[in-house]
Amino acid sequence: MTLKGIHHITAITSSAEENYKFFTYTLGMRLVKKTVNQDDIQTYHLFFADDEGNPGTDMTFFDFPGIPKGSHGTNEIYKTSFRVPSDEALAYWVKRFDRLGVKHTGIKEQFGKKTLSFVDMDDQQYQLISDEKNEGVASGIPWKNGPIPLEYAITGLGPIVVRVDDIDYFKALLEKVLLCKEIDKDGNFYLFEVGEGGNGAQVIVEFRDDLPLARQGFGTVHHAAFRVEDKDALDRWDHHLRQFGLATSGFVERFYFGSLYVRVAPQILFEFATDGPGFMEDEPYETLGEKLSLPPFLESEREFIESKVRHIDTVRSTKTFEKEYE
Repeated sequence: MTLKGIHHITAITSSAEENYKFFTYTLGMRLVKKTVNQDDIQTYHLFFADDEGNPGTDMTFFDFPGIPKGSHGTNEIYKTSFRVPSDEALAYWVKRFDRLGVKHTGIKEQFGKKTLSFVDMDDQQYQLISDEKNEGVASGIPWKNGPIPLEYAITGLGPIVVRVDDIDYFKALLEKVLLCKEIDKDGNFYLFEVGEGGNGAQVIVEFRDDLPLARQGFGTVHHAAFRVEDKDALDRWDHHLRQFGLATSGFVERFYFGSLYVRVAPQILFEFATDGPGFMEDEPYETLGEKLSLPPFLESEREFIESKVRHIDTVRSTKTFEKEYE
């Protein structure tokens, strides 16, 4: 019954095309799957991850047609963290963001780790976090053929940052239900971790009862997923969650992994996802994310789906990215 760490974060974008450009050319993360939202097949679902699409490294996006812009506040998964190898890497990213016009806060420190917060075109909130002093869950592999020098590149997901207006409830949820351990506190910020711990297995909770409720839309996070080993583990978690009176989705087959969903607070949706089978079930390593991939249960609807989602050119295997050292 131990969670292994963060599996993925799914957010909402105003434009799949601009989102692809930002993550590919600015952040240097690899698009490992271009597919559709299995519950809304007219909506793209893009997965950006490490070089091999390993669990614990992927940030994913929906682009729901016509959805309004979201607003940040309390009761939301507020910010996504990405791991980089060192403090020196953060200095590289400051220069890169300045050159490319990406809004950022400059390097700061929290819970003994150096961070660099920034936003994209939708005001989606992110931070880079240094692994220099990190111990715990191993990170992933930087995209080998991407534009970022490997010694500075993003290697996976770091802590998720959640804002809540009822810290007592959420603290009890994390400790008693999700079996997390509180390991530090700094003002109104609380640090929890699971499994082996470290940047890849932590949740930062910010207590804010002075803000309006967040409103979901583009520029906000849709849900966060935790890693479990396999379907048997999902079934155990399903039983465990129901014992606490939480309503779950039951097992959901996503083809690339198995899932279980539970809403734990207003606008805070958690998923439990299996480590496998992964993203190379239907595409080879060399061309991950270059075609529209559909799980077998949607393949019969390919013609309809392709008529509804616009074409996005995501071919990179024919391109050479020069490493950008500034």
